[in-house]
Amino acid sequence: MFQLIRPALFSLDPETAHYATLNALKSANCLGALSFVTQQPVSDPRIVMGLTFPNPVGLAAGLDKNGEYIDALAALGFGFIEIGTVTPRAQPGNPKPRLFRLPQAQAIINRMGFNNHGVDALIANVKQAKFKGILGINIGKNADTPIEKAADDYLIGLRKVYEHASYVAINISSPNTKNLRQLQGGDELDALLNQLKAEQEKLAQQHGKYVPLAVKIAPDLDSEQIKNIAALLIKHRIDGVIATNTTLSREGVENLTHGNEAGGLSGAPVRDKSTAVIRQLSAELNGALPIIGVGGILSGADAVEKIQAGAALVQMYSGMIYRGWELVGECATAIRRAK
Repeated sequence: MFQLIRPALFSLDPETAHYATLNALKSANCLGALSFVTQQPVSDPRIVMGLTFPNPVGLAAGLDKNGEYIDALAALGFGFIEIGTVTPRAQPGNPKPRLFRLPQAQAIINRMGFNNHGVDALIANVKQAKFKGILGINIGKNADTPIEKAADDYLIGLRKVYEHASYVAINISSPNTKNLRQLQGGDELDALLNQLKAEQEKLAQQHGKYVPLAVKIAPDLDSEQIKNIAALLIKHRIDGVIATNTTLSREGVENLTHGNEAGGLSGAPVRDKSTAVIRQLSAELNGALPIIGVGGILSGADAVEKIQAGAALVQMYSGMIYRGWELVGECATAIRRAK
């Protein structure tokens, strides 16, 4: 089905196609028509971060930044949905054009810049959704918040989304917010995690429930950085780590149309970098906390590779741009068969 409509979508500007697809899915779901073009979700329950996931295949953050399409996306067979990245205040993101397809490489470059309607708007959308499954909410800092004040934005986001999230993802690895990746450094990360963990403990008492924290990291880390991050995640008893975000590398796409656009590269070219980070991270963590593997999943085999490298769960986004929603069931089935 998706392969029949993909040429029409690819004839549109990528950002226009993005919202056209989401709005079409939302309309189809409201009319009860999505069940005719999607498969039944694969049942393969996993307990991760103390949560029971119906299957280990999730939607990565970025597709639904404001939580406007939760019910439609859940109907595609995901075991969990992650929305955001959301910031304390609404912001427009970077100037357009800011989203580019590289079809020859099955890749995407984006420099969206955390465009979103703000955390209060996201929460309103979450309250309206009927979805009762695992919902991750991904939080970040506003572009005009100085990096030395970044923790303030993350704390605001954590307090606001806590009671509405199954888990909260801390995005410190987008390449499209100036200096954000600086927060992955030793002293900066140590201080940030210390504050977030203390706030999590307060909120758990306040709301009478424990909501796990997962930190999302970049693929552009060397072995020493991965080792240091793993040690800090363990030290602060963080509940999970999402590996990885998009890459700044242009290896293999530099000669393609749009290959040298600024922004984060996702899709097939990031697959091996992401898997390598997962593999080393798994060795360093030694089971202390679970890994959610994301980056370059375009087939069931790619998803299995992430699990075999040490991930407990996987997420996808760019792969769906090229393969459609059929990819969800393919990956969930492949992982179940590979047990």
